[in-house]
Amino acid sequence: MAANIGFIAHKFVMLKISRKSGQRLGSGQVRIRNSLERLQYSGRQTLRRGAFSTTNGNKPSRINHVLHPQLWMGTHPSNPSKDLETQRTLLDLIQDNQALMSTHIAEHYGHKLPFLFKVLSIRKALSIQAHPNKKLAEQLHSKDPKNYPDDNHKPEMAIAITPFDGLCGFRPLKEIKHFLQTVPSLRNLVGEEEASQFEKTISGRETSEDEKVIDENKKVLQAAFSSLMKRKPEEVEKAAQELIASAKQEGEKFAGGGPPSNNGKELADLVLRLDEQFPADLGLFVSFFLNYVKLEVGEAMFLKADDIHGYLSGDIMECMAASDNVVRAGFTPKFKDVSTLTTMLTYSYAPISEQKMNPVDYPYVTLNSTAYSSSSTSTLYDPPIEEFSVVKTDLRKKGSKATFEAIEGPSILICTSGEGTISVGPKTEDMKTGYVYFVGATAECILESTSEGNFTTFKAFCELEGKESAKGKM
Repeated sequence: MAANIGFIAHKFVMLKISRKSGQRLGSGQVRIRNSLERLQYSGRQTLRRGAFSTTNGNKPSRINHVLHPQLWMGTHPSNPSKDLETQRTLLDLIQDNQALMSTHIAEHYGHKLPFLFKVLSIRKALSIQAHPNKKLAEQLHSKDPKNYPDDNHKPEMAIAITPFDGLCGFRPLKEIKHFLQTVPSLRNLVGEEEASQFEKTISGRETSEDEKVIDENKKVLQAAFSSLMKRKPEEVEKAAQELIASAKQEGEKFAGGGPPSNNGKELADLVLRLDEQFPADLGLFVSFFLNYVKLEVGEAMFLKADDIHGYLSGDIMECMAASDNVVRAGFTPKFKDVSTLTTMLTYSYAPISEQKMNPVDYPYVTLNSTAYSSSSTSTLYDPPIEEFSVVKTDLRKKGSKATFEAIEGPSILICTSGEGTISVGPKTEDMKTGYVYFVGATAECILESTSEGNFTTFKAFCELEGKESAKGKM
């Protein structure tokens, strides 16, 4: 045990978070030292150091009253977290001391942190996009390293900090058929031949579980969606004018009153909102193919590689495999790769309920009596991949304490509200809104609230074997 304590002294790092939007900037602040290291944020677009706080609605996060659309926490070379005091990157630190990662994880992931942790504050729709699987990522990076900066896949998980809405995965086929029959401008863009073939093929077989039928359904879905995505800008602009006029005039009756998942008024409002942000954009029509999802605070969803999505508004914690590969095709002025997008997608279709996660109580934390009596919680979000899981902890009263058992892998923690302390071994540091820490492998971690209100933290971690994953995943 004595040997363990000495090595814990190199595990707690206060990180520099990365900030990202369209433009690459310098770094913000976080601290990295010995076992308890606070990280410095760096990123793109205006970012300010200090306190993080979420805002209501779809406004960006604030750090010392400066707006930040994204905060990055990790070792990705695009925006690596840094030691607050020495300015060394977290990547340098863990490569110098592999014990921070654990030997097994360091070797398995090429001596880099396997996940990238982010805060996203979305007030304007993000691009319609998907992230490539591992094999495709390697091909894209080799062919076009400027637009595809690494060779890794990028499954991701989003956890709502404020009410959130987005477009995620293809709708049930019956809903897409409904829109093709009730939104004339959509049918015109898709094309009569593709729309008719889609309707004919899926009719009466929308929910079949027969693999051959599912494959046939996916093929006609791909044909219809690809036909839409390849329309010329002038065709889209003309159709968009018709769509917006219908949304304004029809209200509740828009899109035939909507399918069961969304009513006509909700859909009309969505189309009008998106058109204000991206006038006459192809993404307006993509929204009829994709599930429109709303998440309340604490709800989460998981997106596999090759799943199409677009985040529209709200504040979220986002965790993903360590990659910055994005294949875009709508709601963006950035590089678009429609051909790659339409060929890479899985074309899986299902209601959004199948993509929402079912968080559970985190079993490897001990709450003190104050935490128990105040209904404090520690909740695990555990996606079906090995690179990451996330624990959200809410300590609801001053003096509440959560003791996390040591794990065989690295962690990054961020405080999103309230104040408290974080302790690893003999080292204790302040944990305030916006503070981010790296905690190395085999280190017990203790959080304690010094706030009268909620002290909320999110912890992203990786452990390939051991008890921290509720599923014992490998």
